[in-house]
Amino acid sequence: MSGKEQDFIKEAFDTNWVAPLGPNVNGFEGDLKGFVNGMADQVGHDAPVSHDAPVGHDIGLDREVVALASGTAAVHLGLIDCGVGPGDEVIVQSFTFCASSHPITYLGATPVFVDSEKDSWNMDPDLLDEAIKDRIAKTGKAPKAIIPVALYGMPYQIDRIMEIAGRYGIPVVEDAAEGFGSRFDGQVLGTFGKFGVLSFNGNKMITTSGGGALICADQEAKNKIMWYATQAREAYPYYQHEAIGYNYRLSNVCAGIGRGQMLVLDEHIAHHKHIKDLYKELLKDVPGIEVHDNPSSRYDSNFWLNTITINPSIRIQGQENAYKTVVKGAVGGAAGVVHAVDNPRTECEPNDNVEALRVFLDKAGIEARPLWKPMHKQPVYKDAPAYVNGVSEALFKVGMCLPSGPLVSDEDVRYIVESIKSAIVQ
Repeated sequence: MSGKEQDFIKEAFDTNWVAPLGPNVNGFEGDLKGFVNGMADQVGHDAPVSHDAPVGHDIGLDREVVALASGTAAVHLGLIDCGVGPGDEVIVQSFTFCASSHPITYLGATPVFVDSEKDSWNMDPDLLDEAIKDRIAKTGKAPKAIIPVALYGMPYQIDRIMEIAGRYGIPVVEDAAEGFGSRFDGQVLGTFGKFGVLSFNGNKMITTSGGGALICADQEAKNKIMWYATQAREAYPYYQHEAIGYNYRLSNVCAGIGRGQMLVLDEHIAHHKHIKDLYKELLKDVPGIEVHDNPSSRYDSNFWLNTITINPSIRIQGQENAYKTVVKGAVGGAAGVVHAVDNPRTECEPNDNVEALRVFLDKAGIEARPLWKPMHKQPVYKDAPAYVNGVSEALFKVGMCLPSGPLVSDEDVRYIVESIKSAIVQ
């Protein structure tokens, strides 16, 4: 933690603003607004950015931002404002983390999963169009919202997605939780649709230890989301509730961490891109291993996580023992696994060589992970409608995430690449 972050936190305690509101929350929202609207010079100011501040230097935007307890909360509130309720359907990218789809079920609605296209690994616009037409034919009504996801920071084809959504009058909630700072055609993700979701979990581009935000179209939308996020309390001198609200606001202490982190956001993004370039350079002569990159100049990923695909023909040391041991320890972070399983295998899993490489790297002190398992292959969603083309499932079987954070050095990347090379059976 930097000295600046500690200064913001100390100020919160000194002024007794240890609550889900306060100067740091207002300041953090102002910093976020300045960034997403392209006003980099506004980041770090003590006061929120004015609603009538100059627009971004590249694209005229004046979005508002609400700081929340998590990215999941942001998805939830965005869907509520889109009118999602019991019996409705929401189209969501299948190749994603469960936080994109679970809030749909919180509201009694049904997720409709759409598979990916090969270049960005994100929502396939052609399949999206097909899914909407089919849902209207089957249910007599259009889905209530569309949730594309910036997988590992990579932008989605938002121009085509917005065109399709506009044709059917369906609002778009952009899940840019992994894509903070990523751009499509120079515009920050999360500013194209009705809402944009950000996450500041401990492993994201910046962190507030936990937390998230919802990018809103204007001040009116922001006020409504803030109302929902503060238990939907009415403007009376006593607690009056005429709608169901939620305790979703970010604390002033966590927002102080976020304000300090905003000062190094550009540095973090540049570092992640540099790490991607280094992985690509060092792995270019390794047959069968490919680093995922921007499909074209229109895409500008933050490369939150750098990912590789591993050809099924590559053989890894210890591959014959893949999936023969049930996982007992923590997987996926400090929270660990709390449910034990009896069988180490499922009907949809990474190839044996991917799992063998993960185990090999783990023994070398390197944490690597499989890609997200597509939601349409998750048991909890086995009955949900899905429009698939095989892309996400095929990628899940061959893909791996490599260390990519701000503390990963050039020397670390060289060690990781050399470990990968030494794992391959010649």
